[in-house]
Amino acid sequence: MHASSRAAMEESRASLQEKSQGARSRNHGDVLLTLSDELFAVADLLDGQPSLRRALSDASVRPDDRAGLARRLLSGQLGADTMSVVETVARQRWSRPRDLVEATETLGTEAALDAADARGELEGVEDELFRFGRIVAGDADLARILGDRSAPREGKTALLDRLLAGRVSPVTERLVRNALTSSHVHNPENEVERLSTMAARRRGRSVAHVTSAVPLTAAQEQRLIDVLGRLYGRTMGLQVQVDPDVLGGLVVRVDDEVINGSIAARLEASGRRLAG
Repeated sequence: MHASSRAAMEESRASLQEKSQGARSRNHGDVLLTLSDELFAVADLLDGQPSLRRALSDASVRPDDRAGLARRLLSGQLGADTMSVVETVARQRWSRPRDLVEATETLGTEAALDAADARGELEGVEDELFRFGRIVAGDADLARILGDRSAPREGKTALLDRLLAGRVSPVTERLVRNALTSSHVHNPENEVERLSTMAARRRGRSVAHVTSAVPLTAAQEQRLIDVLGRLYGRTMGLQVQVDPDVLGGLVVRVDDEVINGSIAARLEASGRRLAG
């Protein structure tokens, strides 16, 4: 996002945070989950109605008039809290109309994570997202279908319902369904990983994605957490994938930085030196 849209996003996020405050309880979590569902629905509407998103982001129109337009169109279809957030979004100055869609989707995601936190399920949601991301990464046909922008949204939704319904938290189900049925999804594995990372950050952690030839013991995982915590200067969490192709050692990725200590990488490097 450009600078003006980033500022608009912060103002919109502040409005959402006002609605998210409250005691941690399943009831409050359910309220936030409804707020999330409604924000996702608004994002879908804006995505499918270019003229509407242009009208709600037109800088030549007074902010209150843009908010009034949103209220006239959506009042009665949204709860009071959601309507308040949408009006705040409409009042902001966005660099381009498409930013309005992305901002509303982001707010829906953050509301869902707030719901998970209120329900005491944030750690479980993070784990479920990671595990589903591994399922997508390991199934080329599934990844192809979910990454196909021309595939009907209804078909993707039905497929995800079959895979997730009753098997994961309602929060996880909503997050995955919204992300992977979006019109601009390209790499479903990356989308799910992004959600898992957002959940981890909500818990005050950074995530190290670890690939190992064999499962790590609890003691090994704790030692790695301690080492990475000292190296990066912040609390770390691990998401471990077992892949025999690394032969031995570990491949660790934190954000865009990769530490490749695998035997496979060393053999490859040795081969390049010999060939040179």
